[in-house]
Amino acid sequence: MGWDALRQWGKDAARVDRLAGGVANDVWRVRVNGRVAVGRLGARSDADLAWETELLKYLDREGLAVPLPIPTMDGRLFSDGLVVMTYVEGGPPETEADWRRVADMLRRLHRLTRGWPQRPGWRSSIDLLHAETGTRIDLGAMPAEGVARCRAAWARLVGRETCVVHGDHNPGNVRLTAERVALIDWDEAHVDVPDLDLVLPHNAAGLNDGAFDIAAQASAAWEAAVCWDDEFSRKRLAEVRAA
Repeated sequence: MGWDALRQWGKDAARVDRLAGGVANDVWRVRVNGRVAVGRLGARSDADLAWETELLKYLDREGLAVPLPIPTMDGRLFSDGLVVMTYVEGGPPETEADWRRVADMLRRLHRLTRGWPQRPGWRSSIDLLHAETGTRIDLGAMPAEGVARCRAAWARLVGRETCVVHGDHNPGNVRLTAERVALIDWDEAHVDVPDLDLVLPHNAAGLNDGAFDIAAQASAAWEAAVCWDDEFSRKRLAEVRAA
């Protein structure tokens, strides 16, 4: 059905302009009920989208600033791969103090989601010590030596508690105002070890040298695997030390 599904949010619902940053999805600024919102169209399953939208509703109830799914006219939170969410105002983090605020937000996310069920079809970095595939990851497509390096990095996380990680908190996915920190684009969120979220500019999460090294290596390995095979993923893999 594609963008024709937008009609399920009202006869006047319409696309306005395409937003940057959509790789796996087609993301647009839309107008719904006379208000600006964000529409994201992709190929994720209903189970995957149900996991994400229910997570966002829960985080909002707990006081975290996140985009909220806007229901269709008949009350559904998504339809035919399309999700419509509230538009979140704010700018990217720029200073060390800004990134410390982001770290605080991420740690609240992690505390609130301990024991959360895994996103359908996804694997954590720990799972990938034995599994070959999970959503966008296919270790069979990577060089065997690269897989060994990634798994050695992830093996250092064994035994850690898991929770929801945002998974893509680059500056473009952070919306800061004087009052709050918001995270948008939860398309990469899944259950994993929180270390993957805590490799921040200025070491804003305050990790000691050993913890930062473990987190940085695991994060580089994850980004290499999830993005393989492009220039960015090869650069990230080069940062992962040999086992």
